[in-house]
Amino acid sequence: MAAVTEFAGGLRADGLPAALSDPFRLTAVEATGLLDTGPEDVFEDLAALAARITGAGRAFVTLVDADRSFWKSCIGVDLTDVTDRQNPVHESFCYYLVGLAGEPFVVDDAAADPRTRDHPSVAPMEIGAWAGYPLRGPGGEVLGSFCVIDDAPRTWSASDLTTLATLARSVSAEIHLRQSLAASQKAHRVSADLAHALQQGMLPPVLRPVPGLETAAAYLPASQSAGEHVEVGGDFYDLFRTRGAHYGAVLGDVCGKGVEAAQVTAMARYTVRADADAHASPAGLLRRLNTAMREQKAERFLTAVYTTFRLTPAGLAGRLALAGHPPALVRRADGRVVQLGTPGSLLGVLDELSLTDVRFRLAPGDLLLLYTDGACEARPPRVAGPAQPMFDDADLARTLAGTHGLDAGATVDRLTAALAAHHGGWASDDTAFLALRVPACP
Repeated sequence: MAAVTEFAGGLRADGLPAALSDPFRLTAVEATGLLDTGPEDVFEDLAALAARITGAGRAFVTLVDADRSFWKSCIGVDLTDVTDRQNPVHESFCYYLVGLAGEPFVVDDAAADPRTRDHPSVAPMEIGAWAGYPLRGPGGEVLGSFCVIDDAPRTWSASDLTTLATLARSVSAEIHLRQSLAASQKAHRVSADLAHALQQGMLPPVLRPVPGLETAAAYLPASQSAGEHVEVGGDFYDLFRTRGAHYGAVLGDVCGKGVEAAQVTAMARYTVRADADAHASPAGLLRRLNTAMREQKAERFLTAVYTTFRLTPAGLAGRLALAGHPPALVRRADGRVVQLGTPGSLLGVLDELSLTDVRFRLAPGDLLLLYTDGACEARPPRVAGPAQPMFDDADLARTLAGTHGLDAGATVDRLTAALAAHHGGWASDDTAFLALRVPACP
């Protein structure tokens, strides 16, 4: 064997090509995910086509590791058990393709050809003629072979060989496609996990308890279509103590998604926390945030609502400012819902802003709801037929009124359920809620 076949990489101790044991090649073979798997239509069809066009009795799609040839497809050989669809590598002609670095290996008369006449499989496997082309990995590694076998010696025509070369490339392309799809799906899962972790990092893991006040929040990410790249959204909220008996609550929405939006989101949240003690006025703090965004040349604009408040013997007293954000909603203890806040300039675009503080009070049983526009611009997924109505401001207010008597947590749960029912679980935009309620008198 070795005297008539020169293998560029030399031989192993057993006399077979050293290339069989190349670790990079073996890694590529393993990465196909095809070893020890059952027959599949795409490979069966291509092998059957090769057998039919060439008139050969048998056709194989073979993966070759260091020790064996595994037959992913074996047309003309009646084997259904996966453990039987293989043979030791020294009994396979496929090692020639590996040792020859992927050059085609074609034999018209296996018993007479000096390269194969002493091969141990010629007689037992009734190999009269053999023709094979390499299956290649993404890096050019020889994964195995696409071959046909005839029981009797024959001369393979140029048409036969062209067909085999074309079908071998088709098998390789199918393998590459599967690997690319698997890699894409893995990257998508990793991206989704990272986006989720990043988004969660922008939200308080648990709302800080405020003695004498019920609090609840929720973040609902936009739905992702199958295969769509997952990106972190720009909605965020926070609740924290400022100075003395005062607290601050902020909820915002950065335009867009992705890394740039995440950077602005992180900067906004931590700027608000860092500067809250120095600004008793919500409008003043939002102006400070706008200055920070302009100084850092943030690529995104931001809408936000910020409120400062303290608990009083009569309930809660606070001030609130809107910066390009939807108005807050107050659900009174008797179920009435009113809007709160004066429309103001969004942040990150202009140096001069129009922002207004509005004072408010909550009595026992009253609830303040802050939310992003995903809660009042919810649309069902697009389907054939007339456009479906949007869940708008009026729907949100009406749903909130229907939560009369519920505590903060149950109220947020009811709102998120109403949105899910409207859009069927498919959210077109991220949505955040933050609810503060003065407990009702016993």
